[in-house]
Amino acid sequence: MSSDLIRPGAPEFVERFQQFRYSCFRLESLQSYGNSGEDADFEAFMAGRPKPANPGHQQWQEMIRGNVQAGRVMQRVHVVAEPLSDYMRLELTWGYGPNAAAGEEIRIIPVREGEAWPADLPRHDYWIFDSRGLYDQHYAPDGTWLGTEPVADPVRIVAACHWRDAALHCGMPWQDYIANRPELARHVPKLEMTS
Repeated sequence: MSSDLIRPGAPEFVERFQQFRYSCFRLESLQSYGNSGEDADFEAFMAGRPKPANPGHQQWQEMIRGNVQAGRVMQRVHVVAEPLSDYMRLELTWGYGPNAAAGEEIRIIPVREGEAWPADLPRHDYWIFDSRGLYDQHYAPDGTWLGTEPVADPVRIVAACHWRDAALHCGMPWQDYIANRPELARHVPKLEMTS
């Protein structure tokens, strides 16, 4: 891990989401992201209360919508371990529902209990912009985001593109994953399921 991590929320990383020209892809591999600003959401979700308003999430969805309307592709694949953790149930419903409604293409690769991790995919998170701007994400053992590492090594960039292609091929559409799980679908408003 590089000692020159870009800190969470730093403008030089946030700008990437306004500056990419064609495509933006995220691979997610963790089953819980600690201290991610979702404590109020998680508490409400577990208590069966309505989803609280979150201006940060709303800004993110506006950014997705703007990029998609401009013809730029935003994609994400999450490799999820089953049975699902409580955090993952929150992420798959309250987290991904509004993002999908805003136009992000989200795919899920389920790994059932006892199954091996997908052979063509790493066990670390990254973002790649326009197939050339690679940013590895670093997390503490509890899932706390430590920062972002820009990667200039062309071999690693090509590998990330390969992993992206494999993940998109192997993943099922988020809507299909949710629709087959009534315990999750009940947490996603109908509007988000049909968008």
